[in-house]
Amino acid sequence: MAAEQIGDKADRRVRVSKTAELIANELRSRIARGVLMKGDVLPNELELIRQFGVSRPTLREAFRILESESLIVVRRGSRGGVIVSSPEISVVARNFGLLLQMAGTTLADLYEARKVYEPASVRMLTTRHAAQDIADLDACVEALAVLVNDGGEQADLNAWSVMALRFHDLLVERSGNITLALFSSVVSEVIDRHMSQVVTAAADRSKIQGQFKKMMRAFRKLITLIESGNAEEAERFWRRHLEIAGSGLLRGRVAAETIDLYVQTPLLRQLNAP
Repeated sequence: MAAEQIGDKADRRVRVSKTAELIANELRSRIARGVLMKGDVLPNELELIRQFGVSRPTLREAFRILESESLIVVRRGSRGGVIVSSPEISVVARNFGLLLQMAGTTLADLYEARKVYEPASVRMLTTRHAAQDIADLDACVEALAVLVNDGGEQADLNAWSVMALRFHDLLVERSGNITLALFSSVVSEVIDRHMSQVVTAAADRSKIQGQFKKMMRAFRKLITLIESGNAEEAERFWRRHLEIAGSGLLRGRVAAETIDLYVQTPLLRQLNAP
């Protein structure tokens, strides 16, 4: 009898889980198709239970699935409700980065991919750019210049890295290819973590400052080529720049090391110390 009860409970859990997946899939589909937009509030629980013909636990299990995917936000309390959201790039990047790390992906592999899609994006941007694209690229370089030129011993080197990566992101975002733009956003999150580690660990700040100034000269040269409409020359120049920059970042054994996006903080290292 006890075994039968355990079996019944397990079977009910399976049914709840399967039904919750079906409900989550239906709501996911509505969000993806734009039937439900970001910021929309879903009907209350009683109404959804009536619509789907399910129990409250099953509905809440569906909510948990969608919340884990950043597709909804569940707010409790008198002013609560279920609000449609949209996946954060950082969430996607974290999962993607985890997959890369578990697959043994090296930094060299990651930068090799970047050397494929960024020059191609530059070519597309050169043939399609608008005046606003040039203005935004210029503004990004100028913002970086302010940070670097004002840099001293107390300078936030990570802010330099973030602004430099923003320039790379703009090149792909403005290429006009949505697939590349989204892919680049995810990869940039992964690269950003690596760059932050490299820059923060740098002992010679004056050397880092010199490298960033050289980088800005390359940025400005590229903007000039894009504005001129010379797609072939712009693509070739950017590919060469990425090769040179990559060789500087991936010296020695670093290139063959698997990416590590979960480096322990000093506090965690202290807690784990024998």
